[in-house]
Parts: sequence; structure tokens; C-alpha cells
Amino acid sequence: MFNFSANHLTLVSSAEYDRAIVTILKDEDTKRCYKVYDYSKTFLFQPDKIYSISGKINAADKLYLILENVKEDKKHSLVKVQSGLGKRRH
Repeated sequence: MFNFSANHLTLVSSAEYDRAIVTILKDEDTKRCYKVYDYSKTFLFQPDKIYSISGKINAADKLYLILENVKEDKKHSLVKVQSGLGKRRH
């Protein structure tokens, strides 16, 4: 297993299954989406907040991002991120 972490994430979707809550989060900087598995079913994401997450990558035949820690990103607000999306720096 390997460690991972990601910042500036917003909620795309979430679904609860028998074994885990599967959440798709989007990185607002890189536009990548992450599919994370919460087997403890303790983390609830809200669509109007930005998060930083960390956990483990279980690399058997697929890469599974297993969620261990979540915190709201207090330094950045969703309004600031969305207002900066159309601006490009040269």
C-alpha cells in the first residue's frame, strides 16, 4: 500500500453500498476526479465545501483510494475557486 493525499477537492457524487461509501471528488486545480472508498462510512461530504483528503492506495489488480482522513480546506472557499476558473495567468 502507498499513501496519497489531495487538496482543493469538491464533491461530484456519492453513493452508499453495503461495504463502503464511494465518493467521486474533483480536484479544482488539475480537474482530475478521484473515486475514493470510505469503508468506515464516517465521512460525509457537502457540495458547497472544499476538502483535503488522505489515505492509502490499495494496488492489487486495480487502484483503490481508501479514505483515512478528511478535513475541510479553510484556506480556500468554493466561491474563490469558481471565480478564478475563467482566469488564466501568462
